[in-house]
Amino acid sequence: MEMGEKRAANFIEEYIEEDLQQGRFDHVKTRFPPEPNGYLHIGHVKALCIDFGIAKKYGGTCNLRFDDTNPAKEDTVFVEGIQRDIEWLGFHWAELHFASDFFPRLYEIARGMIKKGLAYVDDQSPEEMRQNRGTLTEPGVNSPYRDRSVEENLDLFERMKNGEFPDGSRVLRAKIDMSSPNVLMRDPTMYRIKRCHHHRTGDDWCIYPMYDFQHPIQDAIEGITHSLCSLEYEIHRPLYDWMVHHADFEQPPRQIEFARLNITRTVMSKRYLRRLVEEGYVAGWDDPRMPTLVGMRRRGYPVEAIHDFLGRVGVAKADSTVDGALLEACVREALGSTAPRAMAVLRPLKITFSNWDEGKVEEIELENHPDHPEMGTRKLHFTKTCFIEQEDFMLDPPKKFFRLAPGREVRLKGAYIIRCDEAKTDENGNVVELICSVDLDSKSGSEGANRKVKGTLHWVSEMDAIPAEVRLYEPILKDEAAAEETETEDGEEVETAAPKDFIDLLNPDSLTTLTGCLVEPAIAESNVGDRFQFLRMGYFCKDPDSTSEKPVFNRVVPLKDSWAKAARN
Repeated sequence: MEMGEKRAANFIEEYIEEDLQQGRFDHVKTRFPPEPNGYLHIGHVKALCIDFGIAKKYGGTCNLRFDDTNPAKEDTVFVEGIQRDIEWLGFHWAELHFASDFFPRLYEIARGMIKKGLAYVDDQSPEEMRQNRGTLTEPGVNSPYRDRSVEENLDLFERMKNGEFPDGSRVLRAKIDMSSPNVLMRDPTMYRIKRCHHHRTGDDWCIYPMYDFQHPIQDAIEGITHSLCSLEYEIHRPLYDWMVHHADFEQPPRQIEFARLNITRTVMSKRYLRRLVEEGYVAGWDDPRMPTLVGMRRRGYPVEAIHDFLGRVGVAKADSTVDGALLEACVREALGSTAPRAMAVLRPLKITFSNWDEGKVEEIELENHPDHPEMGTRKLHFTKTCFIEQEDFMLDPPKKFFRLAPGREVRLKGAYIIRCDEAKTDENGNVVELICSVDLDSKSGSEGANRKVKGTLHWVSEMDAIPAEVRLYEPILKDEAAAEETETEDGEEVETAAPKDFIDLLNPDSLTTLTGCLVEPAIAESNVGDRFQFLRMGYFCKDPDSTSEKPVFNRVVPLKDSWAKAARN
């Protein structure tokens, strides 16, 4: 369910309707402000749905703004990737802005605060500032440079801009209250010296504004009415309001916070995701195990499933953790009616039919989707040799095993009933080939097809079988582990109580690569990004690593609906 559909108003909408009724604003204008230091992940999508959905519901607009004030890890490739992700989700921004476009104006606003005696240049070292900031129970200590004259501060700030001082030697701080119970209000830093090449402004600047200064000021510059952000920013709200008020904006935006998105066994910190990429734990930002949109798109998640998931999660004030099985259920539901059916054998076991003539080939016609005849049919070939899944045969099966075993019968999907007469094993006792007989009167759709057997198996004939690689994915974290350090939907990293090394939480079985798989021609000849339901095995998507000689497929989700089972319990 997308934002803006008819449903009960959430608390954000109630605040906005109150503002409109009371005349605080006569329109709604929101913004989505990511930092271009990585790709968007599923946590950002919640903010996207809220920012763009709220604007749409109230006939307003939503801007896309890149808060590119920390150039060390920012890059144009991320800017372009973020724009592609937003367009893929179906959102359209009204205006495109970069914080870097406003550096001259932000600098002048900071100068204006200095002139009013509301900001000063501090020469303390970072360690001295930390020590003097105080604690949650003890007030901070004023900087010895806090009472510098306006003229001296203006001169020092200009010299900071001109590159006369080394990195980290001075900062510009707001002069608020070092005894405030809110530690963030204890003379926060507005600018720091940082010589770093910027992806848009090059080396024009060696001072960069801090997020808590730049972000609220630019909201006000753009005329944003409602600054919607994650719950970590609730404590920042007094500082947000202070900055906008003392920058002399007549109509300050209203900040409203909502709960961030947490998903079981999922990394939701861009800092941690970046580490996974840089240290080689994943193949890249688009690794299908990653919760990034590029990773989810490559894995095969349909966009409508992501919208459905966020609609079910809803908008709340308090943080909570969502079971990742809910997202899988949404994906499964979306693909159930759209993905054509096909047959692939992931761990092949050879079958030779003793009563089928050598060289005899018979066409088998199968529907592409049982509920959508408009998807048409395809033709396969039944020959003397075929392949089934190894797990579909047992030498000594338990009582409720209804697949193939010595002396037992099963039906091959769309074809014949077969009986296992012999199982050949290697020197280690592993079954390597089955000798079976075909009931030649039992072809599906024929008069003799009424005979019932308990099991139906998928298969691929030797004539049709095309070698393929299949990648099976599990959550990237062990069990219900979660990396507690998070990043807000607005892109700012927030440090909380994180484990010493979250790498210890990684699931060593998050990727299983099967190289000896066999698929039918319709699958092999598909396009990159095409999705199928491999009968009885799950939903799969063709990966960009595919070649004409060897297609590669990612399992999107298995068929088992663990979410529905959990809900029933």
